[in-house]
Amino acid sequence: MDIIIWIFTLITTFLITEFTAWFNHKYLMHGPLWILHKDHHKKDHKSWFERNDLFFFFYAFLSISFVVLWGQGFWLGLPIAIGIGLYGLAYFIVHDIFIHQRFKIFRNIDNKYARGVRRAHKVHHKNVNKEDGECFGMLYVPKKYFK
Repeated sequence: MDIIIWIFTLITTFLITEFTAWFNHKYLMHGPLWILHKDHHKKDHKSWFERNDLFFFFYAFLSISFVVLWGQGFWLGLPIAIGIGLYGLAYFIVHDIFIHQRFKIFRNIDNKYARGVRRAHKVHHKNVNKEDGECFGMLYVPKKYFK
């Protein structure tokens, strides 16, 4: 029974992290933390790194914190940490590698879902301002983008 709870916790954490990432993006990154996120929409430097990359550290810290809690006896700390970490890995692969091509792999993926995700992200990036940007999750993209 413990393994079922553990797996359920990991999957639930992954899904909750998708929601919190969307929420943070819409209300924090396009809000009070725009100063860190705006270079992701309008590059104002020559570096490969973006100030936006600093958000990685927040989720890494959160994941590490749950590993520490697990080490102190909170047995669900590990599946929570892994769920957050797996979401971060999936996000990095989909957003940074697949969509933005920060590494030149997955360039030739061409299916209905891939086109929809890229199209929705392109719509989001059309707006280079803090306000009025459509925000989508990694798992949820409105059907109108799957043409």
